[in-house]
Order: sequence, then C-alpha cells, then structure tokens
Amino acid sequence: MTGLVPAAAPVAARTPAATPDQLEQYRRELTGFCYRMLGSIYDAEDAVQEVMVRAWRALDRFDGRSSLRSWLYRIATNVCFDSLDGTRRRALPMDLSPAASPPVEASLGEKLGDPTWLGPAPDERVLPDSGDPADVAVARESVRLAFVAALQELPPRQRAVLILREVLRWRAEEVATLLGSTVASVNSALQRARATLANGAAERGSSAPDPLDPEHAALLDQYVTAFEAYDIEALVRLLHADATQSMPPWALWLSGPVDIGLWHLGPGGACRGSRLLQVDANGSPAFAQYKPSAVAGRLEPWAIHVLEIRDGSISSITNFVDTRLFAAFGLPDHLDVADAPA
Repeated sequence: MTGLVPAAAPVAARTPAATPDQLEQYRRELTGFCYRMLGSIYDAEDAVQEVMVRAWRALDRFDGRSSLRSWLYRIATNVCFDSLDGTRRRALPMDLSPAASPPVEASLGEKLGDPTWLGPAPDERVLPDSGDPADVAVARESVRLAFVAALQELPPRQRAVLILREVLRWRAEEVATLLGSTVASVNSALQRARATLANGAAERGSSAPDPLDPEHAALLDQYVTAFEAYDIEALVRLLHADATQSMPPWALWLSGPVDIGLWHLGPGGACRGSRLLQVDANGSPAFAQYKPSAVAGRLEPWAIHVLEIRDGSISSITNFVDTRLFAAFGLPDHLDVADAPA
C-alpha cells in the first residue's frame, strides 16, 4: 500500500529579532552619528526617523547574524549617504569668506539660507548620558563645532569611516563589513581623512573645558554678567587675542577683540537688554539669548551662543540666529522680564 504523504505543516509566523523598544534605545547615539555626518540637528533627527522606519519595515528580515546596533548603523550610514548625495557641505562663516571689519551701518551683510550653515546640537540629543568617562570625553570633543565643521570637508565615505573608527571605536573589520568594503579600503580612507583634517584650517587646538572647573565657571559667569549689562569693555576683556565671532545665517564674521567690541557698540547694540539662559550644546559652554521685543516686559528668542575657550579666555563666539533652535533645546518660547534671571 502506498504511504500517505503528510500535509505540509503550516508555516509559523516569524518572531521579529527585535522590538520597537529595542530599536528606540539606539535613537540617541544614532542621532549623534547622523549629526556628525550631516552637520544639522534637524537633518540628523529626520535621518534617524527614516532609519527607524526602514528598520521597522525590514525587521522580519533581520536574522540576528549581526548585532542589532551594527544593522542600524548600516541603515543610518546609507540614509546619510543618500542625504549627502549632490548637496554642498555645511560650514561656518569662517570657512567661506575672510573676516570683515564691523559695518558702519546696522547691517549684517549677506544672509545665506539653509543648507549653507552648520548648526548646533543639544548635548542631550547627541551625546551619551553615561558610560566610560574617557569615551564620554571623546564624544564631547567629537561634536564640538570646529570638529564637526572639519568633518564636513571630507567626502561622505571618509567621513563615515573616521567617525566609526575614531569616535565610535569600531574595528576596521567591522567598518569594512558595514560598508561592504575591505579592511585595506577602510584603512586607506581613514588615512586620507586624517590627512585632510590635519591640513584643515579649523581651530582644533583647544579642548572642551571641564564644566566643573571653578575658573571655567567664573569665566562663564563673567560673560553672562558683561553681556546682560551690555558692558562691552568687560566683555572684550574676556576675549582671547585672536577671538572670532560669527552669526549664522549671516556670512559676516569678526576677528579680534577690537572689531568684536566695535560691532557690539554699533549694530550689535540692538541686543542691549537681553538675558541669557545656560544650555548644553556641542560639548561646549552655550547660552540661549532672549532679546527685548515689541511687547513691553517680554523677551523673545533670538540666538544660541556657543563658546570656545582656550588658555582661560573665550576664543570663539558663534551666535546661531535661528529661533527654531529654542524648541530643539526644550526652551520656553518667551521670557517675561519679571521672570528672567537676575
């Protein structure tokens, strides 16, 4: 008697190798990676959202042979490459033109739009909130404005290799697998990226100051006091001899305490009466500036100041005049004078 062929067993639904919550735990570090790649917190968060969408749609095809983290970084790298295809790099004003003397008239000169400018990033969105202190210190250095601006000078593939190898400390074999390349190719890209950064003009000689250092804290207190009192003589005394000030999205930038002081006494005088709130941005000291508005007793968002400090003095002030940033930093949409810090 011919045996009966048993009916095929129903195919069981495949259990995903990860859950949405497991994907979400990588959002912060992926945002940091995409910010370094793209130079904009807005673009970085859009990119990470796209990563999450792609990952969720493909989750049933993730077989777990690589780690979930490596898989997500592969998706994130491809999303960044797609975003960077055909776009010009973001930069700081110092990268685009020579320094200007303060204009006599109350004009900031040419205003350039997005995506020209590198933008600031809140620390809480791009830096790890815990971990080995040495790794956290490296992460803080790697989101400083000068370093992120220098990264934008690299071709996208070299940019990714340098971030993965030197910031995230991936092995060359891991990066080669992620990029579908070879170890020799990864090492060559890293060598070229290092050479480009070494030859770049961006200021990377100073390190991010320790926020717990009392001299650092005192310098920042003096900056706030001088700016809020609009005591320009006191403000200038805090500046390094080769200090710079820039105000994206305007192309104008200033070099040296004299020109910076003249600017504040001239067109910059419109900032008189402002108040500053301390924020954490780019691993550096930063402040949110609220400026007097047409409504009596009300201060409106104006700019995010990101400072660099070298040898106990302020070496760079970048004023990002973009009121959208206040929401990104979780700041109030206005201050009442009575509620503003004294």
